[in-house]
Amino acid sequence: MSLASENRKLLVKLTVIALGMFGFGFALVPFYKAICDVTGLNNLLNADRAPVNTQVDMTRAVKFEFDANTRGTTVRFKPVQRNVSMHPGEMVVIEYEVANLSSVPVVGQAIPSYGPKDAAGYVRKLECFCFRQQRLEPGEVRRMPVQFVLDGDLPREIHTITLSYTYFEVNAAAAAPRAGGAS
Repeated sequence: MSLASENRKLLVKLTVIALGMFGFGFALVPFYKAICDVTGLNNLLNADRAPVNTQVDMTRAVKFEFDANTRGTTVRFKPVQRNVSMHPGEMVVIEYEVANLSSVPVVGQAIPSYGPKDAAGYVRKLECFCFRQQRLEPGEVRRMPVQFVLDGDLPREIHTITLSYTYFEVNAAAAAPRAGGAS
């Protein structure tokens, strides 16, 4: 067999491998989403179920701190209340305020994070503006609620939890439908 023939054969093999890797990488996105849906992992944009045991544990209090950050956006974003002391099992509603400081509509999404990381599994968000994208008209100011319950199974050594949201601007601002009210 000639060198040109061997090179052509190698090129075909490498092309097939490259196309296979591209297809595999492309298929990973829906596969990852399906795994997360089945296992409940990475469940940031869906409401939690309220805990089965809804008794309030008055024997302990947990300090909840609230934080807000923005990335690449023209909005002002902050918690209305910086912290609250609560008891496991107690339902709490707090608000964040967002203001569009630009002269064009802005569509954004807030992504939560928790400190300590272990606390995330014990915070049950029943309603949150972070579940949906928010469209703000130029100059619009909106207060958006977060309703949550702290699970009574929270380890006793956790006394303070920080809930931090980072607000990102979504590129398709003009195409997004207007979110109603204080969603």
